[in-house]
Amino acid sequence: MSDANMRVVFAGTPEFAAVALRALLDAGFTVPLVLTQPDRPAGRGMQLQASAVKQVAVAHGIDVLQPLSLRMDAKDPQRASEAQAAHERLLATDYDVMVVAAYGLILPRSTLDIKPCINIHGSILPRWRGAAPIHRAIEAGDAETGVTIMEMEEGLDTGPMLLIERIAIDDKDTTGSLHDKLAALGGRMIVATLKDMAQGRLEAVPQPEEGVTYAAKIGKEEAKLDWNLPAAELARKVRAFNPFPGAHGQAGSTTVKIWQAQPVDGSGRPGQVLQADGQGIVVACGAGALRLTELQKPGGKRLAAAEFLKGFSFDGLAFA
Repeated sequence: MSDANMRVVFAGTPEFAAVALRALLDAGFTVPLVLTQPDRPAGRGMQLQASAVKQVAVAHGIDVLQPLSLRMDAKDPQRASEAQAAHERLLATDYDVMVVAAYGLILPRSTLDIKPCINIHGSILPRWRGAAPIHRAIEAGDAETGVTIMEMEEGLDTGPMLLIERIAIDDKDTTGSLHDKLAALGGRMIVATLKDMAQGRLEAVPQPEEGVTYAAKIGKEEAKLDWNLPAAELARKVRAFNPFPGAHGQAGSTTVKIWQAQPVDGSGRPGQVLQADGQGIVVACGAGALRLTELQKPGGKRLAAAEFLKGFSFDGLAFA
């Protein structure tokens, strides 16, 4: 088979996946069908918004399915019905492989058995299996990460690996910036993987049994900073939770979001504001201090510290 004749069903939802879908289309692969999550309310008006993947598919005239589930044995009748319809559509579709990237739905055995399924995962497996590998790599202080292309099976990101590429994590990387690097890398890698597949050049390698970690989904409650922690750890959390859910602290009655911060020397009661000027707001931590350099009040814009302080005073305040 030549890659020009390969037909790819694509399953994904956010921008990370949309980058890969664009790469496949730009490389000339035929995509007869896209699966993505249902439209969700978003923005200030909470209007229904199509996923990034759906927007790409619609722009290219590709049919889109948006089932609530792919499990035909789902207890909810609507989910089971939509899963049955999606299964029948997949069976009726002429395709060679399904590519999955940040889809958000579990693929049951019934789906995996139709055609080969390949996943684009944003970590160096088996480290950071699961929902939030980019966030967790930054939060943990990992020196590097990467993208793994793997065959899918019923376990959570446990399938054999087809291709791995690594990149360094810069000490200024946020989840947003690292996401963009990994999305671009994943797009290039999935094109290379499918070209090799078409030529029969792929070899699947089982994941190592050692080094398994799980990247749990990010909860909004995690974003409240605990000033008893070391400043270096809090600085990583600020980077990991940028742009979502946004690290924050409570200064008096105001919830202040913290978008950029660096560990510095300093000591005091955890949460105590040691300095507040154009260079930043320095807050004592369990070990060292954290200089906050970009902040945001509720309903306001992200501001550099100097601008933020024009409309907010830390006199007599400490972070809780």
